Amino acid sequence: MSHVTQVETFILTVPRSTPYLGPLGAGERINARGYLVRRGNGTLYPTVDRSVLVRVTTADGAVGWGETYGICAPRATCEIINDLLAPELVGREPEDVEQIWDNLYGLMRVRGCGSGFHTDALAALDIALWDLRARAAGKPLWALLGERRRDTIPGYVSGLPASTVEEKVAMARTFVAQGHDAFKVHAVVSHDGIVEEMLALRSALGDDVQLMVDLHWKFDHAHALALATQLLPARLTFIEAPLKPEDVAGLIALGGDSPIPVAAGEEWATDYIAQLRLAGGTLAYVQPEMGHTGITQFLRIARMAAEHGVPVAPHATIGGGIFMAASLHASAVIDDLWRHEWQHSIFSRSVEMLDTDMAYAREGYTLPSGHGLGAQPNATFWDHAEFVA
Repeated sequence: MSHVTQVETFILTVPRSTPYLGPLGAGERINARGYLVRRGNGTLYPTVDRSVLVRVTTADGAVGWGETYGICAPRATCEIINDLLAPELVGREPEDVEQIWDNLYGLMRVRGCGSGFHTDALAALDIALWDLRARAAGKPLWALLGERRRDTIPGYVSGLPASTVEEKVAMARTFVAQGHDAFKVHAVVSHDGIVEEMLALRSALGDDVQLMVDLHWKFDHAHALALATQLLPARLTFIEAPLKPEDVAGLIALGGDSPIPVAAGEEWATDYIAQLRLAGGTLAYVQPEMGHTGITQFLRIARMAAEHGVPVAPHATIGGGIFMAASLHASAVIDDLWRHEWQHSIFSRSVEMLDTDMAYAREGYTLPSGHGLGAQPNATFWDHAEFVA
């Protein structure tokens, strides 16, 4: 296999009419840089869909694509790739992708760069190297990752981006009529109340539908426990991300105390982070996000979850479809997959920018075919992409 000769970065920006998660709430505004702060959790969100992509080229002209999180300050991630990581990657062979992740991670670990922009940059490069490796082998990516355990990746509907409970119930009923049977609500935009919203959905949709709520790191242990108790009549499958991400001890304690199972993991970038939280033995679901982990760490976290007997429910965030393809390949081979998140407002637009047969229907995701990721940018992608030197 030829060595890496070039690494290029791109910012993909796709406008949207309604901000991610739903319409603006009371007191929310768009600032001069195009961001808004959700009052529900004090977190910054963009008004566009945005991600960072990398194109890695080898000496024989082969190309691999990778993608990472890029909704906020995407140029920071590009700069880390271009200034710090790419010079150390050039000359390496994609066959050594797992060792390369360890080496590149080690460049900045003593400076406290164990997550955030640095590991996001690593995730993009990692996916591109795996893509190159699989293409060189003439195989779909999953064939390099392990034994394929499922033909379809089961999913669930994520988000009901409407303003009121009544509108969200109507949207959910439309999905149910189409054959969908599992829904996750985003509490940061539950403007009429989290409990009220979940009880209304349960009442409207009946007992055959699974319901979950993403709490977006809003609470401390006491308030999260009180909320879980109030939510019991809604019969939820899990509550997601209930506590601030730094509160390791609190998350472990809540996992044991909560009457509703607790899910976490979308912000975990590495198995080092996962180990601290899984060691408590109380989490019910682990949710690695390919845009943060890359393939190498996604698989390491999934293996660690399996060792603790915890099923994996992969997270899906804003992206152009490249890291989604990677997530589906990895999800096809892991031991204990529950369901994979389906962000309907994002996925449908992503596949329009790719040459791929990746798809989603009520049965779940169809894995992309072909060599490597089975997905690469098409002409529509280039209408929205900006090269960053």
